[in-house]
Amino acid sequence: MELGLVGLGKMGGNMRERIRRAGHTVIGYDRNPDVADVHSLEELVAKLKSPRVVWVMVPAGAATQSTVDELAELLEPGDVVVDGGNSRWTDDEKHAAELGRKGIGFVDCGVSGGVWGLENGYALMYGGDAENVAKVQPVFDALKPEGDFGSVHAGKVGAGHFAKMVHNGIEYAMMQAYAEGWELLEKVDSVTDVREVFRSWQEGTVIRSWLLDLAVNALDDDEHLENLRGFAADSGEGRWTVEAAIDNAVPLPAITASLFARFASRQDDSPQMKMIAALRNQFGGHAVESTKK
Repeated sequence: MELGLVGLGKMGGNMRERIRRAGHTVIGYDRNPDVADVHSLEELVAKLKSPRVVWVMVPAGAATQSTVDELAELLEPGDVVVDGGNSRWTDDEKHAAELGRKGIGFVDCGVSGGVWGLENGYALMYGGDAENVAKVQPVFDALKPEGDFGSVHAGKVGAGHFAKMVHNGIEYAMMQAYAEGWELLEKVDSVTDVREVFRSWQEGTVIRSWLLDLAVNALDDDEHLENLRGFAADSGEGRWTVEAAIDNAVPLPAITASLFARFASRQDDSPQMKMIAALRNQFGGHAVESTKK
């Protein structure tokens, strides 16, 4: 089949290659002319045969909104837009309604796989009407990992990105657990080879996972992570997961704590800990460390 792909960054560029390897035609557009096949969305749409499928792989928010708005003016009834970025599920509902008024279908797709997806395949979670999903199915089949699993029609519009959001929330908590365990092992004198302890967990343990494999890779590159600053950003999906939990009265203590730990990583000197230190000094006479030399 033919696919228009908008956004050819680290993910989009590799996805284009994987889809082409499966025998499909991909026409890609990116603001960077060095990687683009065409020079505008208008040219991309003109090169596709009806019914068209255009996959949007750009940052969530304003960039996705402007792309959907432009495609709404270029596409025709029966065409389908797929949002494969990390959009919030509530935006999917809005985009589906906007495009639906023009007879254009919409499918949201959460994509996981990162830079490894080209060779290993991408886990896909998609939402939308069965009729629209069917038009994109050959591309889903090309992108997914080999085997029976790795992709799912999660439900109606918004379900794909909601499922990917929860996936990322779980990812936050799993990474935090590995990080806390690593720090504790590094802290004690009795454990003399933390990297090999992590490596030993890769086989036969209940905590083995791809994330653990990646942790070992990182320790092989920099055994004590001395070349990294302890700063971790968040893409927004961890926050959305916690907000959804609040809206639905679902307790998520591990995921919430892992999100807050990332916030703490951005503070060189925690204001909260200043108050904790002051209070411990006031009620218990515990020593405090002065910033004065």
